[in-house]
Amino acid sequence: MLTLIKNATVITGDAGRNVLYDGCVAVDGTRIVAVGPSSEVTDQYPDAQIVDGRGKAVFPGLVNAHTHLLATTDRGILEDFGFPTTLRFPESARSLLTPDERNIMALLGAVEAIRSGTTCLLEISNDIPQYAESLEGTGLRLALAENVNDIDDAVAQRGAFAYSARKLDAGLLRSVDLIEGWHGRADGRVQCLVAPHAPENCSPELLRGCRELAERYGTRYTIHLAQSHYEVEAVMRTRGVRPTQYLFANGLLGPDLIAAHCRYVDASEIALLGQTGTGVSNNAAIAARRGAAAPIKELEAAGCPIGVGTDNMAEDMVEAMRAGLFLERVRRNDQMDPQPEDVLEWGTRGGARLLGMEGEIGSLEVGKKADLFIIEAMRPHLVPSLRLVSAFIHNGQPADISDVMVDGQWLMREGKLQTVDEDDIVRRAERAGHAAWKRLVERYPEVPLPVNLPPTPAS
Repeated sequence: MLTLIKNATVITGDAGRNVLYDGCVAVDGTRIVAVGPSSEVTDQYPDAQIVDGRGKAVFPGLVNAHTHLLATTDRGILEDFGFPTTLRFPESARSLLTPDERNIMALLGAVEAIRSGTTCLLEISNDIPQYAESLEGTGLRLALAENVNDIDDAVAQRGAFAYSARKLDAGLLRSVDLIEGWHGRADGRVQCLVAPHAPENCSPELLRGCRELAERYGTRYTIHLAQSHYEVEAVMRTRGVRPTQYLFANGLLGPDLIAAHCRYVDASEIALLGQTGTGVSNNAAIAARRGAAAPIKELEAAGCPIGVGTDNMAEDMVEAMRAGLFLERVRRNDQMDPQPEDVLEWGTRGGARLLGMEGEIGSLEVGKKADLFIIEAMRPHLVPSLRLVSAFIHNGQPADISDVMVDGQWLMREGKLQTVDEDDIVRRAERAGHAAWKRLVERYPEVPLPVNLPPTPAS
């Protein structure tokens, strides 16, 4: 069915950052077939289904370039106890989720993602096939990556570093299974990546194996990089170089790599990342919570494509973009740079470029996939609508978003999710999160938890 979203402000997100007033976006099937003045596009398609965009604005869908949906389990706790966490549990609460609970917590993250205008996300976790079908059913565009490392955990607990060939082989096999089972599913709406976890817990053999695996299947790959002082110190101690240099020595840097975080890179690493064209996911909201900030403007100036990710405990891309603006201005003591249009580009075309999908998504242009969201622009915190991109980046809220479309299908229409039962997911996720943390505390009663957990889930 052909649909026209007309009489709206259209934020195209194209290379010229064009904004159309009284504009129209025409969608036929999965793709955009026209973008232009409402009168002209309406004349071309007189029999189309009409969505009245008066008082509204249409944006390109947001691309979350780095997230962990199951970390919704830890919301309200792990934001406030450092990274690596100062809590001394031998395992995480999310590792104690049952398969059914994993599905529910992933869906909870997907609900928040849709409500914040996300149309595509890169999910990194382990055993993703347990909940991949649930995610596919949401209608989101998905990039999925099995999180692998080959650190010998028993030795690492004693403060030393050793690596397990068995764990290496098992991790690569999980990656192969995910790729062969899910890459290209849902008419291409699902793709897969390879994800060695981080420099300190991946051997050179695993890093090279991951790159070779990605090359064999024609996929991209992603890694956490320079996300903590611990990582930098561990790699310096075990490899004699900084983390970025360790990745370079093992052939991982380049335009097919998405490096998440990059908070603690020095000038030599920035230059190396830029020279190789390595992509960077700026996860500013979680970085700010952890008292850190990545040198994003320097990385961008060096030649790194920039995207935006939410990382842990939240899927709100509106907040993630705003944090990227605020944190970068504070870090550099700069009142004007970056501009809101820069940040929106990072959250749309930038993320698409990191995933190798800039020809398909990231802007509202003819021929691209119909991935978009609509906001109610006539809100007290958004008017006067003199410069809507700025108003939305500075003051917008997920609650302003009324409609979300992916591949020409409505995932949310007039504020109501169309592909999942939101109320049921929220109720079940409340129970699942409480159950996981109760299991953790009961399993390790000797470990102090500086939080008083509620006796029961909210009703």
